[in-house]
Amino acid sequence: MARIPHVIGGEKIDAAERTQPVFNPATGEQQHELGIASVQTVEQAVAAAKAALPKWRKTSLTKRADVFFNLRQLLKQRTPELAAIVTSEHGKVLSDAAGEIARGLENVEFASGLLHVLKGERDEQVSTGVDVHSIKQPVGVVAAITPFNFPVMVPLWMIASAIACGNTVVLKPSERDPSASVFIADLFREAGLPDGVLNVVHGDKVAVDTLLDSPDVKAVSFVGSTPIAKYIYERAAANGKRVQALGGAKNHMLVMPDADLNMTADAAVSAAYGSAGERCMAVSVVVAVGGVGDELVAKIAERMEKLTIGDGTDPASEMGPLITREAKERVESYVAGAADEGATVVVDGREAQFEGDGFFTGVSLIDHVKTDSKVYRDEIFGPVLAVVRVDTYEEGLQLINDHQFGNGTAIFTRDGGVARQFEFEVEAGMVGINVPIPVPVGSFSFGGWKDSLFGDSHIYGPESVHFYTRSKVVTTRWPNPDQSKVDLGFPSNS
Repeated sequence: MARIPHVIGGEKIDAAERTQPVFNPATGEQQHELGIASVQTVEQAVAAAKAALPKWRKTSLTKRADVFFNLRQLLKQRTPELAAIVTSEHGKVLSDAAGEIARGLENVEFASGLLHVLKGERDEQVSTGVDVHSIKQPVGVVAAITPFNFPVMVPLWMIASAIACGNTVVLKPSERDPSASVFIADLFREAGLPDGVLNVVHGDKVAVDTLLDSPDVKAVSFVGSTPIAKYIYERAAANGKRVQALGGAKNHMLVMPDADLNMTADAAVSAAYGSAGERCMAVSVVVAVGGVGDELVAKIAERMEKLTIGDGTDPASEMGPLITREAKERVESYVAGAADEGATVVVDGREAQFEGDGFFTGVSLIDHVKTDSKVYRDEIFGPVLAVVRVDTYEEGLQLINDHQFGNGTAIFTRDGGVARQFEFEVEAGMVGINVPIPVPVGSFSFGGWKDSLFGDSHIYGPESVHFYTRSKVVTTRWPNPDQSKVDLGFPSNS
């Protein structure tokens, strides 16, 4: 059984305090062994990043940009190979894995423009003979802690920006599908990144806590569940670190009576069941306004019958398995308890039949969901779509704004006035208008509100430059004997 290595200082390290299996979710079989890093191994990775920092932050911006131009080309050339790795450990279908890589490439392209994004500002003659300018400098060693559901995209969201800004990185990927991160580290090295700038360690809470407590780690980026995001935010902040910790979601899609219901049903099915619902931007609640519910639910159910669920390597498959057997059992428990909470199970994914021992479940649709139920409150993170019915736009808006999560949301309508009002009033970080999954392009930034984000910086794009750099303001006056005198008063700009 091949053991997946750590990458420290450019070397593949086979060090393990403990080991655990890495499964193929489509078969349920173990395919790799993963070494779980000890405190000492994590500290070794941090030390390698710290040692590489002085040289990397002195590297010219043009040479840094060359790395990202090279990396972009390598990622495009090697997409099929990397997508196959993702599918083998995560389970998502190959086309979805390739799409994830393409979205991660957007931030590589953004990082390639670092000559522009790292520009400072300058003011001349703010006082007689005095100029002021500002510069952006790296924060130092950065920890990136990433989730299982996007083993390529989210690491690239973090490490591309951090490295472009002159930092060095210790990446701790999910232990459920870690091979993609090792592959990415190999591509970075092939693209010309010096050893030690990007390090990869595999581990669990021990590794995470070591990163959070290390005095040499200056900033922490995290994506995962809300309880863990809150824990990471509190512990890292208590240690004086910068933190961006993105948490959970319960993304609502508000459907107005004037919406194009065929387009809306297509969007709901695509956004709810793509990647088996294991997306933090998946639509998990449809809010049907007025009398639109019956027809919309029927259209969604009709489309669900035509979905093909199977091994992600099969080109015919549209949806693959869940990540683990425990995830399958947890997701199905919500469907099992829905009727007791007063809801109507329109399509029960537990009834779907699959060959083999993979972690498959069918798609589920639950109507007449109550807002005090577990199906509504919790982030299920699986192919379960809830439908809540309301009478008015105002009632639907209030329902969305009252939820603890505020990651993404969408409205489906033909009325531009209502859409603009929704954009203005809704409390969420990302809003779609007739777009069910409003993940911003790489030139913007990704992040939610409320319990979906701890910290004040969104991920990738312009806000990542702010997060991964410190501003320094320099005030300059060159010697002029005619202007020199002793003055104990407070400096004035005159």
